Amino acid sequence: MLTGTPYIPETITVHLGTPDSDAPNVTLDFASYVKNVASSEIFPTWPENALRANIYAITTFALNRIYTEWYRSRGYDFDITSTTQYDQKFINGREYFENISYLVDELFNDYVRRQGSIEPLFTAFCNGTTTTCDGLSQWGTVTLANRGMTPFEILQYYYGDDIEIVKNAPVSTALPSYPGMELSLGSARNDIKSLQIYLNRISRNYPAIPKIPVADGIFDTATEAAVKKFQEVFGLAVTGVVDQATWNRITYIYTSVKRIAELDSEGVHFEEIAPLEYDTLRFGMQNIAVSVMQYYLAVIGAYYEAVTPVEITGYFGEKTENSVKSFQRVFGLPQTGEIDRATKNDIYRAYQGIIESVPPDYTEVALYPNTALKEGVTSDSVRIIQEYLTLINETYPNIPAVNNTGYFGPLTKQSVIEFQKQFGITPTGIVGAITWDKIAEVYSDLKYGFDKRPYQNPGYTITG
Repeated sequence: MLTGTPYIPETITVHLGTPDSDAPNVTLDFASYVKNVASSEIFPTWPENALRANIYAITTFALNRIYTEWYRSRGYDFDITSTTQYDQKFINGREYFENISYLVDELFNDYVRRQGSIEPLFTAFCNGTTTTCDGLSQWGTVTLANRGMTPFEILQYYYGDDIEIVKNAPVSTALPSYPGMELSLGSARNDIKSLQIYLNRISRNYPAIPKIPVADGIFDTATEAAVKKFQEVFGLAVTGVVDQATWNRITYIYTSVKRIAELDSEGVHFEEIAPLEYDTLRFGMQNIAVSVMQYYLAVIGAYYEAVTPVEITGYFGEKTENSVKSFQRVFGLPQTGEIDRATKNDIYRAYQGIIESVPPDYTEVALYPNTALKEGVTSDSVRIIQEYLTLINETYPNIPAVNNTGYFGPLTKQSVIEFQKQFGITPTGIVGAITWDKIAEVYSDLKYGFDKRPYQNPGYTITG
């Protein structure tokens, strides 16, 4: 969950023993877990304000374990253990105290964080009698509550004045932060921005790992170099490709160097996780991420008869929903009509399959290469865009012509920016799917007199 804003998971998986023991796991809903721990850790006869302060601490501790993927990033198949040696006390199958159960129902989706940070604070605590620690003293909360302190004042007493309580955080199905498919040179997605931020922070502690100049969500050669050095430093296969093993190791080291699972955490700030796109696209949305998925579906629909084509409008309406459902039906996914992570990954894979299957000389206007183009890139796809922009320059002289060198230099970037300004696209100087498609459309209209983009008149079908 490290790549996004925290939410309350529907369920939590508890290992009934120490991390490396062969004890079983049990999965239960998150509120029931908090009720169990609270009924095991504290006494129902304590003042209500003490109970509330402890429930905040118990909830937030568990959320920190889930948010940091503390165990899962190290290869375990659970979120937390049942032992106070490592985590907090959980007794499988126990009954809950009635008043504690009522309080948890009210508070389980509230949590503590530092002001300016987004992650749940590592709310360390101990009983305050047989054991003491730097965090909350459970018996100490009783004394403070009897003095008339509120739950928040009690938490401030132990964790500092710079904390705040997030109220009514949304409940959602927990997903691993690993994006579900390998990331490599040319990939462009929100997960890569997070990856770049992680690697840049890790490089402060491990300076052999080179800094990535711009964390823009595009897997460029600088990102590849940083990944390779990371893999070398931490004993992984040096491929430059981020598979699940590499991703898990990066998130684990990032959590460690920032001490996110410690009381003195550096904190994760919003700019470190601000999304470039929505995680799930659904009916009623209107944004660039919808446009990108519509482009992919338009192409896929042209080459797969059973997938309904869709126009690229940026609005997720009924036609887009039907197209998504048809894609999900063809590729064996639940027919929700929403583009979640699994659907998005299969859309990327299906599109890549088309690129690899359609003969390169079959279409007169090239398909988007499924690789974002930016300054510093050298490829045949850059050469094609340069050729298209040069022709467009004859009609739109404000868009500079460029030599067809295949190298994306400053002049190509400026030409792309001017094109984007001319046609109402955010002027980033980066050629993604939507910019490529618009350049291809204008080029086709000027060269052939009508739209000859490959998804308009494909005449080519992929089966299987």
